[in-house]
Amino acid sequence: MLYLVATPIGNLGDLSPRAVEVLSAVDVIYCEDTRHTGLLLNHFNIKKPTRSLHTHNERERTEEVVAALRDGRDVAYVSDAGMPGVSDPGAMLVEACQREHLPHTVIPGPSAAVIAAVLSGLPAQPFSFFGFLPRESKPRREMLDAIAKLDHQVILYESPHRVQATLKDLFDRFGDGPAAVLRELTKKFETVVTGSLSELIERFAEEPKGECVICFIPGRKAEEAAPDPDALLLDLLKTESVKDAAAIAAERLKLPKKQLYKRALELKEQS
Repeated sequence: MLYLVATPIGNLGDLSPRAVEVLSAVDVIYCEDTRHTGLLLNHFNIKKPTRSLHTHNERERTEEVVAALRDGRDVAYVSDAGMPGVSDPGAMLVEACQREHLPHTVIPGPSAAVIAAVLSGLPAQPFSFFGFLPRESKPRREMLDAIAKLDHQVILYESPHRVQATLKDLFDRFGDGPAAVLRELTKKFETVVTGSLSELIERFAEEPKGECVICFIPGRKAEEAAPDPDALLLDLLKTESVKDAAAIAAERLKLPKKQLYKRALELKEQS
């Protein structure tokens, strides 16, 4: 059997007795980081061999896990914190087990997304979880476009040094809707800061400590929040070619691409 075991996202007391029992009984534990998992295992006096399985060797290690399961061995997989497969490796293991008809299950436990959905104070049903926003402009824009179609709570993960920049992106794209930033979940200094996106931008002018979760409800639809064409083109021209800037603006503003291309050329020359 393959067990995907959820591990604490901060407070070690959140590891369930069932998870301890499974980790103590399996033949081998695959983990995102052997050093990180070693600290967890030592805390619970679990002595089992560990093998790394992370984003850079996931395919190779998945083949090892499949071979072990075929040999009748019990295997556990844990990521560094939270639920494997949710913004962490693990999905490939499940796909392989389903493809090969091998037994697999999940040992439930902490999940920052679910905790944040409740603690944010925003309506928790329904909610949509998107993990980390991509850093590259095109996939980031595509994810924001997908979010723009929603009218309920959206949950994002973000590193502390990018929280304010992401809040600004959300404000620029969706307007000043209700939001919350949660950090250090389940830990001693757990904090939940609520307010509008503009208020949170001011609150997080200084970089916070610890991983963060951003929850918000898009305040305006994309078409309602459409900026002035010149302002949008000038902003896009900072990172995009004239052609791409015109195409993006045309899609967002529902205006003729030819018209915007001409204007983008003029703005490019002026700048």
